[in-house]
Amino acid sequence: MDNEVVFLRPALPKGDELWAVMATQGKRNVIANVYILKEKAEADCHWRTSQVRVYSSFLRSEQQIIPRYWVKKIKKAELPKRWSPLPALGILRGKMI
Repeated sequence: MDNEVVFLRPALPKGDELWAVMATQGKRNVIANVYILKEKAEADCHWRTSQVRVYSSFLRSEQQIIPRYWVKKIKKAELPKRWSPLPALGILRGKMI
């Protein structure tokens, strides 16, 4: 039997400059995910926005502020130390953004 280490956090893209999908809820901004290619970030942003749109009635009934997603170029050094990708609906982690 092989002993393997399985990493649960995805590896960060290589390169110093990244395209970040930013999530805004109220006054709080967080990095939802990062990509090397702007097109990939825009596709993720579109997908996240569509997921929020689908669940908007539920989010309103739970009195949650609807998150907004947008794309921004960042430096890898701007990522928080223990950063990990954010689900489209932060409630999957038991809380919103």
